[in-house]
Amino acid sequence: MKKLLTILILLIAAAGCGSEEPNNVNTTADVNNEFQNGDIIFQTSQSSQSKAIQLATGSIYSHCGLIFKRKNGYDDWSVIEAVQPVKWTPLSEWINRGEGDHYVVKRLVTDPMIPDEMLKKLRAISESYLGKNYDIHFDWSDDEIYCSELVWKSYYKLNEFEIGELETLRDFDLSNNMVKQKMKERYGDNIPLDEKVISPAAIFNSDRLITVKEE
Repeated sequence: MKKLLTILILLIAAAGCGSEEPNNVNTTADVNNEFQNGDIIFQTSQSSQSKAIQLATGSIYSHCGLIFKRKNGYDDWSVIEAVQPVKWTPLSEWINRGEGDHYVVKRLVTDPMIPDEMLKKLRAISESYLGKNYDIHFDWSDDEIYCSELVWKSYYKLNEFEIGELETLRDFDLSNNMVKQKMKERYGDNIPLDEKVISPAAIFNSDRLITVKEE
């Protein structure tokens, strides 16, 4: 009887081992259901210009960046963002910096989905902007860069993905006094109304993106 019991225990243990995923299987699927390389994350910034951006674009979201999983730690997600200067920021720190810790994560939908090799290229493109100064004048050149410009240009340079429609400054609502004040500070009396611009709102509202997470 004791021998039979031992055999049963061994059989149960063997069955349990057989149900485990082998070592070479990707076990990050649950994590990737929340975040994936190349995801775009949005928040309401608490910077001095945030309210003016919200008023001009008609959106609560005034800042965005690209999410990638970095190599220096398990599950270490970070955001590459255009602040002063363009830099990497740990995801948790990025979220905590926004208003009410609220954020939305969106993902580009393609058929088939973007392969990993292309996402590596996307990261390399976005990293090419590291160290560049933040562009307070929202100029379309690559000399300096702002948050939504980094996101849009990174995807466009990857495969000419256009995420959000380009606009000009004159397309925005510039009637609010706060917006007028900011424009005066940045441009004086020579506002470049025909300058090409991409706003966080335009990217956020792109029909090429789906929302994958919101908190």
